[in-house]
Amino acid sequence: MSKPLVIFGTAEMAELARFYFENDSEYRIVAFTADDGFVEGDSFQGLPLVPFSEVVKRFPPAEYGMHVALSYARLNRLRQEKYEQARAAGYALASYVSSKSVSWPGLAVGDNCFILENQTIQPGVRIGNNVMIWSGNHLGHGSAIGDHTYIASHVVISGHCKIGQRNFFGVNSTLRDFCTIGNDCFIAMGAAVARDMPDGSVALAPQAEIYAADDRRAKALKRMYFKI
Repeated sequence: MSKPLVIFGTAEMAELARFYFENDSEYRIVAFTADDGFVEGDSFQGLPLVPFSEVVKRFPPAEYGMHVALSYARLNRLRQEKYEQARAAGYALASYVSSKSVSWPGLAVGDNCFILENQTIQPGVRIGNNVMIWSGNHLGHGSAIGDHTYIASHVVISGHCKIGQRNFFGVNSTLRDFCTIGNDCFIAMGAAVARDMPDGSVALAPQAEIYAADDRRAKALKRMYFKI
């Protein structure tokens, strides 16, 4: 029997959460909720939309679960705040882990995680609470990912890395094995990190140089590679 679930959120992330939960989990979405000031109307995607101040009465935690479907605003702090708000209201917070990924017995995943398809999750990986992992990543053996972290697509986290809380990993970023990442770090798209990062630090990758079509360097490179 499917389990009834309320989604916290009314934006793109909430729509995606509904799709994944309903198509690849044991949960059935019955309603949406949001902070009172963000509730416009009484429905969202054809389901009831309930102000958070009323959700406990209409969908009591003893009978319904919840999933907080928010992204990385304010370096994941907003998602953390609403996660803690929902837990304080008494809700069990459901996690989604795509069945279209590779993992091994003993995988430890916390609550309110949202882990999409095509992950390679090796043995001994531990994933904390309220972690969002987009599609197509490699999580190396023995690595631990702290609470409220966001990992975009095609990230490589090598073996035995320790990652703190509220971190952001951009698309195609890479972490060498045995690295320790503190809390509140920003690892930008394409960054290759080969040493530890202290709390609050930032890793950037060099950006590609772009030459206009009439630039002599663009013309020379096209002649070299494509004979045009």
